[in-house]
Amino acid sequence: MKRIVFLIVLFVAPLAMGFQNPPAGDTNARIKSVFIYNFTRYIEWPADYQTGNFIINMYGNNPAMLAELNAMAKTKTVGAQKIEIRNTTTLDGIGKSNILYVTPDVTTPLPDIIAKIKGKSTLLVTEKPGFAKQGSAINFIVVESRQKFELNKANAEKYNLKVSAQLVTLSIPVEDNK
Repeated sequence: MKRIVFLIVLFVAPLAMGFQNPPAGDTNARIKSVFIYNFTRYIEWPADYQTGNFIINMYGNNPAMLAELNAMAKTKTVGAQKIEIRNTTTLDGIGKSNILYVTPDVTTPLPDIIAKIKGKSTLLVTEKPGFAKQGSAINFIVVESRQKFELNKANAEKYNLKVSAQLVTLSIPVEDNK
């Protein structure tokens, strides 16, 4: 029973708390933006990432997702940090950020993306099959017509991110390919 209440608070309540209506036909963007915001509550970044703006960089072209992230950033914060949304369509546009969300249209090989964030405390969020095993920390998937996420805790920890046990229990855990 406590888990059900926790799930409702974690992933449903923010929908009712002021997110803008999604562009016609793309409720997935709204759901994913809520997930991304809620990941910030259960992952701890190093001290030097807890000052200034909390940067979410979207790598790829997804206008509906960008609109949802911008709407979220207008009303939400991460602790005392204001959320700043950036968008790039080039690998060179990836800079220091707290979260890097890679849209499914990106054709850059995952190892190139990982190399770009090496040495940074960036939570890498993707949504292509197998990416959590190949280096991403969180990978969006659909299971039985429901949005879920895979979590590779070891990949998150490689970037000095601390993942709460609560997030682990809500995820579909995966490990790297050996």
